[in-house]
This record gives sequence, structure tokens and C-alpha cells, in this order.
Amino acid sequence: MELSIFNDASKDDSAEIIEKWKIKLEEVGVSVIIGTNNSSQPRGVGFAKNRAVIQSSGTYLCFLDSDDVMMPQRVRLQHQVAIQHPNSIIGCQVRREPLDSTERYTRWINNLSQEQLLTQVFTSHGPTVIMPTWFCSREWFFHVGRFDEGGKGVPEDLLFFYEHLQKGGGVFRVNHCLLLYRYHPQAASHSVLEETIWNHRVRFLEDRVLSSWTSFTIWNAGKQGKKLYRSLSPANQKKVSAFCDVDEKKITKGFYTYEESEERPKPKIPVCHFRDATPPFVICVKLDMTGGAFETNLATLNLKEGKDYYHFN
Repeated sequence: MELSIFNDASKDDSAEIIEKWKIKLEEVGVSVIIGTNNSSQPRGVGFAKNRAVIQSSGTYLCFLDSDDVMMPQRVRLQHQVAIQHPNSIIGCQVRREPLDSTERYTRWINNLSQEQLLTQVFTSHGPTVIMPTWFCSREWFFHVGRFDEGGKGVPEDLLFFYEHLQKGGGVFRVNHCLLLYRYHPQAASHSVLEETIWNHRVRFLEDRVLSSWTSFTIWNAGKQGKKLYRSLSPANQKKVSAFCDVDEKKITKGFYTYEESEERPKPKIPVCHFRDATPPFVICVKLDMTGGAFETNLATLNLKEGKDYYHFN
């Protein structure tokens, strides 16, 4: 094993801490490579991760953010799976600290099924295996093509994950808690605008799913469903056959008028009850927020995720 650290112009005690660990690790036979950006300004997360990979020499890469903690056996257990799946990103289950932070998100990370690791890639939660848990072969990392180095405000992990999927990469998760995943409001991920992530998600949904559908229903006639409709390309807007909902008021109104459209007459999209709607669906209803009511409604239709519907929220 080898530890590769890239110190991206940190202004705290990181350099001293790294040097102390270098001595301890090399005493037990783990080589330590340290790279540094000596300029006054950091170049960003994507840049730092790429440099840490480039200066290393391992056949496999095991990522770790500076504020998280690896559990014993992480490398061994993920390595075993990576050998079996050389073109895949391998993740693991996590424990959040503080325990009560992002409870829905943590539940989602830890409980997705193997199939859902590939079907729920369009949700606002981001990659279905979170970046601090990634483990993959070096060869595959360079085949995908490194992280975006745009710096602050760029969701470099999401963009890499999408590119990975576009190139036919697999996604697996070791079902053991192998990472203590710290939450703090100053984390770099909070610098990425929701709107930036939204736009990347819409484009990816259009490329991966909507390009092969001739028509579909948006499940949610409220704010999020309408926002998705307005974000679609004109060609994909024309494929929306209806909105569906459970809200009687929206259903009684009967249609949504796209007021911003320059078409005349303005497009009017029917609104119906979900039981009267025609799949496939793009679902814009938040998971795990309705005490199980939405999930129960969806289950009554006996549809297959990844064929008859995709979650977008």
C-alpha cells in the first residue's frame, strides 16, 4: 500500500500533520507521497484529486477526503470486489457524523439495491455511491478521463460519475460500513449551486433515457414537475403526454398551460390522477418524505424501475 496526499494550498496545520503521519506510516512499510500546490490560492477539489492520482503508482485507487475516516478492512473488502469488476466504481456503506445530520440522504446511500445503484443516478442526491467511498482501478480511472478541474462551483464527482456511466462503467457497493462520513457546513460540495447540478441532471436524463422514449408522463403537477418540463429541450417537451398527481385541485383544473412558450396556441398539457396515467414516468416526487404514502401509491402500479419509471427528485 501507498498513501498519496496532495495539499492544495491549505492554510492550516495540514502540512505538519501530514509530515508526522509520513514518519509513522513509513516505519510500518507504507510509502507516502506528498504533493503540494505552493501558490497562494487553492486550485480546487478536482485538481487536487487528479494530482494525488497522477503522483501515485498503485494499480487500484482508494479515495479518501481529508475530513473523513476509513474503517479497518476498507481497502481489503473493496479491493476484493474491484478485482471481480475491473470497469466499476466500488462504494461502501457509511456512518454519518453527526449521527442526526442528513438522515434521508444517509438512508438512501446505505439502502439502495444493486439495481437502484444504476437506476437512481438522476436524483438530486448525486452519485449512487458517494465519492469519498470510491475505489476503482487506475486503468479505468484514466479511461474515464480524470476529474473536471474547473474549481469552486463545479460538481466534479457528479461529472466524473456521469462520464463513467456513459462509458459503460458499473457501480457496486460493499454492504459494510467502511467510512465515517463527516458533515460540516463548510464542505466544498456546498459551494456548488443547486441550479448547476439541476442542469447537469436534466441533460443526463435527456441523453440516457428520454432520447429513447417517444412519450412519457411527469409524476408531479406541482413546482418540481413543472420545472422539469420547462427545463427540457423543445423536442422532449413535446414528448410529455401528461402530468399526474394526487392533488384533487390540480387534477380538477385539468391541464397545465406553458405560459412562457412562444408557440401559439400555448401548449396545454393534461393533468390526471396517477392511476389514470400512462407510463413511462419521470417521477419528481421526493422519496422518503410522505410517511410511505407515495411509495405505496407507486407500488400499486406494479411497474419496473429503470424501464417504466425513473426517479428524478
